[in-house]
Amino acid sequence: MPSDKKDISLSWITTEWAEDREKYFNAVSPPIWQTSNFSFDTVDQFSQAFQDERNQYIYSRGINPTTDILRKKLAALDGAEDCLLFNSGAAAIFAGIFANLKAGDHLVSVKNPYSSARKMFDAILPRFNVSVSYIDGKTIEDWQAATRDNTTLFYLESPNSWTYELQPLAAIAAFAKEKGIVTFIDNTYCTPIYQNVIAMGIDIAMQTATKYIGGHSDTLGGVLCGSAAMMKKIFDTELMTVGSGLQPFNGWLLLRGLRTLPMRLERIRQTTGQLISFLEKHEQVEKIIFPLHPSFEQYELAQQQMTAALGLVTIMLKAKSRAAITAFCEKLDHFLMAVSWGGHESLVIPRIAFIPEDVYSADNESHRHIRLYFGLEDPAYLQADLEQALEHVRKS
Repeated sequence: MPSDKKDISLSWITTEWAEDREKYFNAVSPPIWQTSNFSFDTVDQFSQAFQDERNQYIYSRGINPTTDILRKKLAALDGAEDCLLFNSGAAAIFAGIFANLKAGDHLVSVKNPYSSARKMFDAILPRFNVSVSYIDGKTIEDWQAATRDNTTLFYLESPNSWTYELQPLAAIAAFAKEKGIVTFIDNTYCTPIYQNVIAMGIDIAMQTATKYIGGHSDTLGGVLCGSAAMMKKIFDTELMTVGSGLQPFNGWLLLRGLRTLPMRLERIRQTTGQLISFLEKHEQVEKIIFPLHPSFEQYELAQQQMTAALGLVTIMLKAKSRAAITAFCEKLDHFLMAVSWGGHESLVIPRIAFIPEDVYSADNESHRHIRLYFGLEDPAYLQADLEQALEHVRKS
């Protein structure tokens, strides 16, 4: 085992880190401890275990050997002291937010957060007398101006998952620490491999493990990483009380996905670059929105904060009609029309799916957004599919 953190390599984290094979018959792949509870030999052992449920196997609602291996790997991947695992990304967001708010507090959020986060901010937090301000968030001045005396939490997504706006993370984290404000970020787009938010000073790093960590579109999961004190606080209250922790079988699936995470991300990164090069030259494509494309408004900030961008790309077609957008999406043979991303299969999701036909406006750029996810298929295979679908746009 590495002697210190500097010795920890990515390959070690994804394979051997936190595994003790001698304890489970030298199995190469960690087993599933598919049990709800654990027994004790003496009353004293039983009593002592309840003094520290965070580090004792008592009941799998809290911790379990399978999920324990996963949480230790993910904490190391983020460079964090500790990690908590949840049964979905939405559950992780809920727990991390609620653990750091009380009645009368104020939260500042980016203006277009993930839909489940927005629902919580708009429909649930007001019931507890918590107010929310939405801001553009692209500059530190935005966050400074929105801060009030009762502001206790900043919610960030950098990049977000449609138009990929960024926030200057290090500057925001430094300002928040001065004010005693907790910073929470959804880092699902980049993963810690391509954006180390803990190193930038962010307090709570969240990922939807359903996406890249799982990598096979066959399980849900959510991750929170941060200080040991912060993770204990969330574990003792929201995780244990709500009962939203990750189940052993789902943890095992995520362990399997984590083992191939670096190579999958590299393949997706390369494919994304090839297909953007194709799309940016196509006469039917008006605009490409991608954090590391030179046309991106915050391109310089993206280069500073992210070592790579991958997978999700939003395009706009020159043909502005709803019919043209529909034709493009429905003529794709190898891009599945589905939510989420991060698995093997490439996906497409048009914004018009959420906009009533009588409300659609070609003059509203956001109405014309088509989000593509590039998966693990052969890039030439995907390019040919995009090309034939764009040909239908030309004819429509």
